[in-house]
Amino acid sequence: MRAKLEVLALVLGFIGLVGTIAVTAMPMWRVSAYIGANLIVMEELWEGLWMNCYRQINIRMQCKVYDSLLILPAELQAARGLMCTSIVLVIISMFVTGCGTKMSNGFGDNIKDKNITLAIGGSLYLLSSLTTLIPASWVGYTVIRNFYNPLVEDAEKRELGSALFMGWATSGLLLITGIILLFSYSKRKSKEEEPYTNAYLMRAKDGQKEGSVYMEKMPSSLHKRQEYV
Repeated sequence: MRAKLEVLALVLGFIGLVGTIAVTAMPMWRVSAYIGANLIVMEELWEGLWMNCYRQINIRMQCKVYDSLLILPAELQAARGLMCTSIVLVIISMFVTGCGTKMSNGFGDNIKDKNITLAIGGSLYLLSSLTTLIPASWVGYTVIRNFYNPLVEDAEKRELGSALFMGWATSGLLLITGIILLFSYSKRKSKEEEPYTNAYLMRAKDGQKEGSVYMEKMPSSLHKRQEYV
């Protein structure tokens, strides 16, 4: 059963890697909001971490990479670094988890090192989940705050893009993967400690047997007097 959980964690981790790369590359972090003067849908704007895209009616979509990082707001600048960090963490987590699985021959028969490696892999997955959740939530919070801010013009208001929803889903997937691995590690750890506990109990019993003294039953003084009489 634990081996199946580890295989499931590897599959979920790979899906999480694909999702993290897709979220980082997608330009739909912030999209046009059709409210007020923008009620007529004439142009659609997508804003991502690396480029923005414009699409008009019956015209192909045109995307342009940002000329400078400094023109981006603070949340998108931070999202760039955090999402790239998430990709690196997920890749490292996959390799570490692969070495710590029960079917791996990375550490031979050294169960202790495999357990430690599996725990490290699960912790890295939890960390990658956090680095994916923070940028998606930060950008989402900024979009909602500006949307309801009366001081922001209608033309500058945006709505939540599909990349944010995929980012939240990917973060949850990475969180589940990390929990599965840490749960498998806890089960392995308990199995690893059982032989030592049994051996300690056996040594304790043997020590009691060796340290015990056999006392020969001696006849009482009354019994001796009766025999003398």
